[in-house]
Amino acid sequence: MKAITPIVAVVALSGIAALPGCGVGKAQSASDDERRAAMPVPVAVTYPVRADIYATYHTTTTITSDADAPVLARVPGEVVEVLVEEGDRVEQGQILARLDGERLRLEMLAAKANLEQARKEFERYRDLAGRGLVSEAMFEGLRYDVDGLQATYELAKLNFDYSAIRATIGGVVASREIKLGQNIDANSVAFRITDTSELVAYMQIPQAELAKFSAGHRASLQVDSMPDARFDATIARISPTIDVRNGTFRATAVMNNANGYLVPGMFARFTIAYEKHADALLIPAGALVAEDDATVVYVVAGGEVARRIIEAGITSAGQVEVLNGLAEDEEIVVVGHSGLRDGSKVLASNMATERVAG
Repeated sequence: MKAITPIVAVVALSGIAALPGCGVGKAQSASDDERRAAMPVPVAVTYPVRADIYATYHTTTTITSDADAPVLARVPGEVVEVLVEEGDRVEQGQILARLDGERLRLEMLAAKANLEQARKEFERYRDLAGRGLVSEAMFEGLRYDVDGLQATYELAKLNFDYSAIRATIGGVVASREIKLGQNIDANSVAFRITDTSELVAYMQIPQAELAKFSAGHRASLQVDSMPDARFDATIARISPTIDVRNGTFRATAVMNNANGYLVPGMFARFTIAYEKHADALLIPAGALVAEDDATVVYVVAGGEVARRIIEAGITSAGQVEVLNGLAEDEEIVVVGHSGLRDGSKVLASNMATERVAG
């Protein structure tokens, strides 16, 4: 029994020594948490700016041209000359191709000869009618004959002129439908011409949006072939009627395309600016935090942040209009606000070297 006593004592002492050790470990852990809580969080900040902002509507459609016309052969014949190719720019009335017009030329000459013969006979009978040697009815009959032959000659002349196929509008040759040596019929499509200097787009917009739009509103568009470019457009017309098939109305946008970058048939994404708020207080959309059904920003002052509930207005192009809850001279966190709380310590760095004022 005496041999057991030292072992028990050692165990007991060891247990007693272990108790302070547990307390020291907990105190050390609490100290680390406090240090982490007191450590400033690096954030990026910026100031609100004053600028105009537009409420926008987004839609997609295909670009087309209002000035797009087929060029028809007015008379039948064999194609003997092609003067233009696809992509060539032409003026209205310019000759694009020629048909074999020899038969038409001879018909015109025959009609002209008949007309000249009738005119000479009419002039001879004019003198006789003046002396009362021929009846008035006969003289008037000759007058009608001359008028008829004049019309026949003009028609033959016109048909001969139609052997030269001419551009009906100015623009670019979009397609050539005829070939050299081909025999074509009257009213066959020979070419198609498109004027691409001004393009249009027809947008079908839900009727619930009708009150927002009017002619003159600005718009911009992007196309897949030039994803980094934006092109200007203007709403030229608003249809006053609703399409009962789909419940939409038609808005027509017009684009100046003098540089030729846009092409009919391109699929485009349109942004229509329908409501302007001038000199609005704007902040980056990335500064907003959704918390407890409220729109929140974190305002930096004195090395810490304050949670601020704001009222947001229009959002456009990555900017948000602030209606209430923020002053123009207050810095807000735009990067690093994840995990921030009211009163959190921060180490702020400005996104811009100087403040931008609208």
